Amino acid sequence: MAKIKFTSSHVGADRKHYLTESDVMTVLARLPKEVWNRLREVHFNDESWGVRILASAKPREHRICIGALPPRVSLTRGLRRGQYPELFGAVRGKQWPELAVRRFLLYNVFLHELGHLQLIDPKRKSGRRKIARETLAQQFADRWRQDLWAVPFDHPDPVHNPPVIEDRT
Repeated sequence: MAKIKFTSSHVGADRKHYLTESDVMTVLARLPKEVWNRLREVHFNDESWGVRILASAKPREHRICIGALPPRVSLTRGLRRGQYPELFGAVRGKQWPELAVRRFLLYNVFLHELGHLQLIDPKRKSGRRKIARETLAQQFADRWRQDLWAVPFDHPDPVHNPPVIEDRT
């Protein structure tokens, strides 16, 4: 595997990082190398502005930043068309359990941001048409989440498999 640099900023107040280097590396290990070969750095920061900015991609720097979140959170507002809380192991109208938050951040948000690093038209000089924008990044995340969850993955951490009924507590 290519060397990816992981960095972490100090977290203020009561926020916390839901993901770890190990979580991200497990997802990357399940993906083909050509899908994530442009990724050079993953930064865990404290710039989520509450729950407004979950993550960001910096394609020119080949970096993904994932924000810290409050200990109790509902991410229903962050769902896209066709998604629902139960897809990640949460219940609509309630606080999301930590496992559901981690699953959402890894298999939706992280994959979405990884989608922004995908080259669409490498010959273009403009960054806007050279890399994937929002719609293509979300299609990338949806496709890879479906592909990864279609095959059971033997791992001690249940975050790497689709939710089961017991996860929704």
